[in-house]
Amino acid sequence: MAESGDDKELCKVDVIANLFGVSVRRVQQLTQEGIISTTEVKRGRRYELTPTVQKYIKYLSDKAYGKAQSETEAKLKEQKLKAEIALKESQGELHKLRTEIAAGRYISVEEVKLDYGRFFVSFKKFAMSIPSKLAGRLTGFVDPVEVRSIENDLQKEVKRLLSSFVLSSVPDDGSKTEKDRSN
Repeated sequence: MAESGDDKELCKVDVIANLFGVSVRRVQQLTQEGIISTTEVKRGRRYELTPTVQKYIKYLSDKAYGKAQSETEAKLKEQKLKAEIALKESQGELHKLRTEIAAGRYISVEEVKLDYGRFFVSFKKFAMSIPSKLAGRLTGFVDPVEVRSIENDLQKEVKRLLSSFVLSSVPDDGSKTEKDRSN
């Protein structure tokens, strides 16, 4: 049904569908794709007859000559192109990584874990020996009871620092709370 208002002939979606020879759903798709547009009136959304027909004719003409793509198609092609670029870049990075692994520039995770394990054992022995070495140097200058007290205080502080170091290096997988890790 066509309505008149302000010298504009406004039509419902079914009238436009009948005029174009397509389904109501297709007219709705054309509206969603931005090919044709509606106008808001008191009784809902309506199509201005003349501009709607002109836009649809232009769309069909452009489509026939291969000129126009809907905005949706253009966006999808752009997204596809970006995805292909990202894929090519990741394939390039993967190839580079495989080449470097084959050239011996990388070592296995197990080797790294063993090396770090050995390093931290040595570091712990070194750090734990500091208080007794310092106490040995203070022996001639300070009362022996005071030296022992300083050595004990330093020993506790080194243990605390090593413990906090270990706690901060453990990745938080969400399965343990801070309280669980401190016990």
